[in-house]
Amino acid sequence: MAKRSAPQKKKTNSGGSRAKKDHKPTTQKGSEKKGSEVEVSSALPPVPLPPSAPPASPLPSGPPASPLPSGPPAPTDTLQRYLYEVRQHPMLTREEEVALAKKFRETGDPEAAARLVTANLRLVIKIAMDHQRYWTRNLLDLIQEGNVGLLQAVQKFDPFRGIKFSYYASFWIKAYILKFIMDNWRLVKLGTTQAQRKLFYNLRREKEALKAQGIYPEPKLIGSRLGVSEKEVLDMQHRLDSWEVSLDQPVQEDGEASRQNFLPDDQPSAEDRLAANQLKRLFHDELMRFRETLDPKERDIFDKRLMAEKPMTLSDLGKEHGISRERVRQLQVRLMEKLGRYMRDKINDFDEHFAGLVGKEV
Repeated sequence: MAKRSAPQKKKTNSGGSRAKKDHKPTTQKGSEKKGSEVEVSSALPPVPLPPSAPPASPLPSGPPASPLPSGPPAPTDTLQRYLYEVRQHPMLTREEEVALAKKFRETGDPEAAARLVTANLRLVIKIAMDHQRYWTRNLLDLIQEGNVGLLQAVQKFDPFRGIKFSYYASFWIKAYILKFIMDNWRLVKLGTTQAQRKLFYNLRREKEALKAQGIYPEPKLIGSRLGVSEKEVLDMQHRLDSWEVSLDQPVQEDGEASRQNFLPDDQPSAEDRLAANQLKRLFHDELMRFRETLDPKERDIFDKRLMAEKPMTLSDLGKEHGISRERVRQLQVRLMEKLGRYMRDKINDFDEHFAGLVGKEV
C-alpha cells in the first residue's frame, strides 16, 4: 500500500499546486485550504474499473442504427453522379408499363407517372448521347431537355393503342433535344424554316455519303437529294462554316470605329429621297392638268377606272353611259395612250423615271 500511495500523493500535490494557482484567494486560510482540497479531488481522473467489473451505468436503449448503404459511394462528378442515381431506379416490364400507363391515363396518379419517368431515364441518356456530336458542350443540357420531352410523352401517351411507351417517348425526347440544339447552336438562330432544319442535320452526312461514293458533293446535287434549292444549300453551308462576329466590336483594339460603321447601307440617301418626292409631286400636278383636258366621258372613265382604288367594272361603267363593255375598254386604251404622250411632253426623261406606269405610244 505504501508504494501505491506515494505516486497518488505526488499527483495530489501537483494537482493542488495547479488548483492553488487558479483559485482566487479568500480572507480566511481555513476556507482556502478546504476549497483547494475540493478542487483537487474534482480534478483527479476517474479510476478505471477492471475488465471483470460490471459497467457503472447501463447503456441507453433506443432503436437500432440504420445499416450503411450497400454498393460503392456515389461519384462526385455531376454527370457520373446523375448516371449513378439513374441506375438506382429499376426498369419496368411490359405488363408493369402498360398497367402504370393505364392508371395514369384513367386516374392521373402522380406516382404512376413518376414510375414511368424514372424507369425511362436511361432512354433519355441514350438519345442525348446519340445527338452529342451536334452539341459538344455539357451533355447534361441535352439530358435535361430530353427529360422535359419525356414528361410531355407521359402526358400525351395513350396506352390503349397498343404502342410501346419507350417507342412513343423517343419521338418526344428527340424533338425537345433537337429544338434545344437549334435554338442554342449560335446566338443567331440557324434553323428558322423546315428546309434549314433539314439541311442542318443532313448536310454534313449527305456530303460524307457522296464522297464515299466518289462523287463531288456539289450544292445542286445535294439540294436535289434533300429536296431543297441550291441557294438554301449554299446559305446553310456558309452559316455552318462561319461564326458570329459582334457588330459593336471595335475594328482595332485602340480604335473607336466598330464593324457596323463599315456595313453598306441599302437605304436610299437623303438626296435620292428628296429627288423621288419631287418627281412624285411633279407627276401628280401634271396628272391633274391632264384631267382638265378631257371631255366628260373620258374624265369619268379616268376617275372611275384609272384613279379609283377600287375600279368600277367595264360592264357597270358601260351601263352608266349607255355603251357596250367593249366600247368602254377601247376608250380606256385610247385614254392611256393619250396620257402617255402628254406626260412625255411635260416631264423630261419620263420613261426612265416612270417606266411601265402608263401606256406606251403606239
